[in-house]
Amino acid sequence: MGGCALRVEGLVVRYGDKVAVKGLSFVINGGEVYCLPGPNGAGKTSTIKAVLGLVKYEGLIDVLGLGPPSPGVMNSVGVVMESPAVLEALTPREFFEFLGSVRGRFNIKRVETLMEAFELRDYLDTPIAALSAGNRQKVAIVAALLHEPRLLPLDEPFNFLDAKSVRVFKEVMRRHVESGGSILFSTHIMEVAERVCDRVGILNEGVLITEGTIDEIKEGVKAGTLEDAFLKAIHADEEIRAILEGL
Repeated sequence: MGGCALRVEGLVVRYGDKVAVKGLSFVINGGEVYCLPGPNGAGKTSTIKAVLGLVKYEGLIDVLGLGPPSPGVMNSVGVVMESPAVLEALTPREFFEFLGSVRGRFNIKRVETLMEAFELRDYLDTPIAALSAGNRQKVAIVAALLHEPRLLPLDEPFNFLDAKSVRVFKEVMRRHVESGGSILFSTHIMEVAERVCDRVGILNEGVLITEGTIDEIKEGVKAGTLEDAFLKAIHADEEIRAILEGL
């Protein structure tokens, strides 16, 4: 591991009178997958949008030691959002060429390698709007990886993917961190987080309520799985028990 890939201190994100993120602080090291699990509305997506400079925020965000999010800094970042951020009027080929022109980098060999890995080669010249939800998500993943970014924020990236593509993407993530890259991974699926993440910061109602390695999180609340630890941490285990007793 080397260096700090992302430093967030005292992050606050507001939407009018609503405070979605409340003084959040965490650090992601080089060569690390850092997971931000949380229930719906916990502030996960707002945090990622702030890291990308897509929403106004208060506090400090330092990306890759280059400073706050800006167009220049984002050239070293690749992102997959919960809903695929793709230009649906274009074909994948046109979309990737457009991204290459914006970033000043376009490697056709890397495009072909990634398209092959995600079984998209037959759709290279098909309008993205005509693709299935799963294939649109794959296009978004390839777009995020094309320029070999150092930091990958991923917001529920396995949405719409079949089991084979999930396995391929997990391997791509593993290789990314082995090469020194870093990942900010947002999910509400604890089984996935337990398999792919090095450290976890559990969010609830915009607040970081606990942080550590997966073993530390589980040990802290005497839980056998990350899912059990998560439910205990947000005090949902008793609610679930009451619901089940009422069935």
